[in-house]
Amino acid sequence: METAAVNCEDKSPREINREIKQLLATGRNEVFVAAPAAQHNLGVGLVEPITLRFDGSVGYYCAGLIDGPSVHVAGSAGWGVAEGMMGGLVVVEGNAGNGAGAAIRGGTLVVKGDAGARTGAGIKGGAILIGGDCGYMTGFMGQRGTVVVCGDAGEALGDSMYETVIYIGGEIAEPGNDAVIERPSDEDLQFLKSLLAPHGLPTDRDWKKVVSGRKLWNFDRHEASWREIL
Repeated sequence: METAAVNCEDKSPREINREIKQLLATGRNEVFVAAPAAQHNLGVGLVEPITLRFDGSVGYYCAGLIDGPSVHVAGSAGWGVAEGMMGGLVVVEGNAGNGAGAAIRGGTLVVKGDAGARTGAGIKGGAILIGGDCGYMTGFMGQRGTVVVCGDAGEALGDSMYETVIYIGGEIAEPGNDAVIERPSDEDLQFLKSLLAPHGLPTDRDWKKVVSGRKLWNFDRHEASWREIL
């Protein structure tokens, strides 16, 4: 594997991303990014099966809209990490801000610390694994995919979900609209181990499974007047 390095000091996000892509164009398949200093929009839009390592914390929307790369953040991440990811792996060693993994369609996002509000909002596939706690409205309007939180969950968990499944290892502050809490099956527990163990995340939790009650999947015009809705 050919490795190259990018130093972010005195460079804008546009310059950093351009340098990363130029190195990839020369055949490098692993890039080490030094001193990211929590700059925003780093490592976005990459569609090659490469490895990208950030030596420090990153800002908003790191690794957004990627399809294939393996991205490792040796620090924390701001809002929207891995947003819109199509495929690949993103690992954040620290914490993540609001909207982590929002609208992902595939791949795996791993946050080993805590994640903020609206984690996995609008998720359409793939998996989001949180080693700590998550904030309110996690999984909001999730369509497909899996969200696993090893710690506690905030309010409105799984609000207005479709076919997304959420597993919680700790306490739930409050389930969202139409969210139903179940006991996981033996098959669910084996599935959780297969997701968590490769990343060193805990599997020995009193797991709860949160799914949609399906009451909100279809709107019945007889249940409310248009005046009330508007």
